[in-house]
Amino acid sequence: MSHSVSLADYRAALTTRGAAAPVLTSLLARLPVAMIGLALMLYVQRVTGSFGVAGLVSAGNLVGVAVGSVAQGRIMDRLGPTRPLLVVSAMFAVLVAAEIAAVEAGGPALPMILLAVAVGVTEPMTGPASRALWTKLLPPGRVRDAAYSYEAISMEVFFILGPGIAGLLVNMPWGGTGVLVGACCMITGSTGFALTRAARGQRPRGDERKSGSLLGALATPGMRSLALAAFGFGALLGMIEVAVPAAAERAGHSAMGGLLLSVMSVSSVVVGVLYGMRPWPRPMYLRLPALLLAFALLIALLALPRTLLGLTLALLVAGSLITPQSTSHSVALETAAPAGTATEAFGWVITSVTLGAAFGQSVSGQVVESVAPPAAFLVASGVGLLLGALLWSRRRTLLADGREASSSTFAGAVS
Repeated sequence: MSHSVSLADYRAALTTRGAAAPVLTSLLARLPVAMIGLALMLYVQRVTGSFGVAGLVSAGNLVGVAVGSVAQGRIMDRLGPTRPLLVVSAMFAVLVAAEIAAVEAGGPALPMILLAVAVGVTEPMTGPASRALWTKLLPPGRVRDAAYSYEAISMEVFFILGPGIAGLLVNMPWGGTGVLVGACCMITGSTGFALTRAARGQRPRGDERKSGSLLGALATPGMRSLALAAFGFGALLGMIEVAVPAAAERAGHSAMGGLLLSVMSVSSVVVGVLYGMRPWPRPMYLRLPALLLAFALLIALLALPRTLLGLTLALLVAGSLITPQSTSHSVALETAAPAGTATEAFGWVITSVTLGAAFGQSVSGQVVESVAPPAAFLVASGVGLLLGALLWSRRRTLLADGREASSSTFAGAVS
């Protein structure tokens, strides 16, 4: 994946025969990808009045997503996406209804946490299925590279926009509006994707049915290092997603929490496109740890402002390194993942991000409760520096056959 791609390549990918229906339905399914967990957290906090309990419920949901993404990915690599997506969509609908009932009942935290885990396990993994579909629709080359870049950028846009939508909907008369709207989008989109002609026709080749290892996609050291990079990225985002709404609430503007998080999407997408044209460091084995370390340093700036306007400006700066990281993770899969594990490997990236977010949200919730939001930002920066240093020590594992993974530019480049 050493080619840069043009806008014409993006257009060719998205308009290729058989792509329209999967693209549109997967967009709807992925819209709430970062919305369900945060909407659930804000909903629980509104009902219980505790950021501590809300953070644990949201973390439980993310742990469930982490488990479900890998399990669903491995199954889809063997059976195709249609049957698994239809089954989990039905289960997801039932469990979301049960979670809402538990929150409304106002009982102890444990049932809410356990149901949140189950909801996460059954969240339909349309994103990995959509990414894997391009290997059937397009031959290797610039146009497929553009399709992979589109997948990474669209996931990232929704990952950033989701918190803002959740923040708006939680302030509706009923606090569970965000959870319900997100679940309906995910169920409708996933079911529609599963029933498209392209998804129904996707079958793994005989030599792709087994990965050759119980570890599956994690069999290679490079894939494990990529998972570490994604975990660190998710942990920092998770800590921000709790600390920013808490800072808004302490400033007397709780409705601004989700909107402040969405501010990061502006710089994230703009800088992501520019960075794709001139990525630095160019070798992927250096790029992943460098981006994580730089992101950790920028997050420390969030502890400095004393007003919401200052925090908004700091979020614009910190958000600039979000899309470059997520796109680099997607591109690194091409050399890090074993053959025949396309869906599962992308599932591991999602798993790592969500496990990191679960860790980050739970830690940040406790720091916010016991100290203050600025302390949570400083803790996040310290965690990022530690994980970035660990990833740097493993950087050589990201070399593929003696060459840097994605040696020149990455597929998110737009020229």
